[in-house]
Amino acid sequence: MVNEKFKRVFQYKETKCTIITDIEVAIESAISSIKYHRKQLEMYIKDNPQFLYSLQPVHVTNGPIIAKLMAEAAKKANVGPMAAVAGVLADLAVHDMLLKGAKVAVVENGGEAFAKSNRPIDIALLAGDSPLSKHFGFRLKSFPMGVATSSGLFSHALSFGEAEAVTVFALNAGLADAVATAAGNLIKGEKTSEAIGHGINKALSVKGVKGVFIIFRDMVGKAGQIPQTIKLVS
Repeated sequence: MVNEKFKRVFQYKETKCTIITDIEVAIESAISSIKYHRKQLEMYIKDNPQFLYSLQPVHVTNGPIIAKLMAEAAKKANVGPMAAVAGVLADLAVHDMLLKGAKVAVVENGGEAFAKSNRPIDIALLAGDSPLSKHFGFRLKSFPMGVATSSGLFSHALSFGEAEAVTVFALNAGLADAVATAAGNLIKGEKTSEAIGHGINKALSVKGVKGVFIIFRDMVGKAGQIPQTIKLVS
């Protein structure tokens, strides 16, 4: 028998998450995790403001686990640590859900998601005003899976690129988040196919990245292990 999935949308300060699981107690665990790790990060940034503003990797020696994981992902992608914040929060929340016995644990945080599940999970592509946004998505069947999308046009997050969407699939959401930013930064200029190639090469050069899907102007580029694409019904 397939257990019913529980779903809740949760917001805490700038963090807005969708949590999906098969046991209700895991939702509270995810919420507690997000609140706890955000507070830990805020305290760390207060004493280490460069962590917030740096566009380059920052080494963390003595800091909370969230700062260390963000720094680790950022180093692999060669970006600032805040590029991984949403993804790492999702990773940590899913970890705590699993400790409660969840077999389905999905946390989507501002477009970045981490999932561990014993059944397929459908996720939407979020690309702002792009015609494909929320009408097209992916069916995740292999886990664990981190998914992150960076946009040079529609995202509130800092990007130096011009792509509608750069979606990265990786071993965790923190890494996917950082790499999506790094790859997205390279996609710009008039040579569309060449720019997409730069983004793909950057993403796949990072260990732990499984695949990348890019929308830039009227072109789509993809490489690596991409989950099954699906059409979403509103």
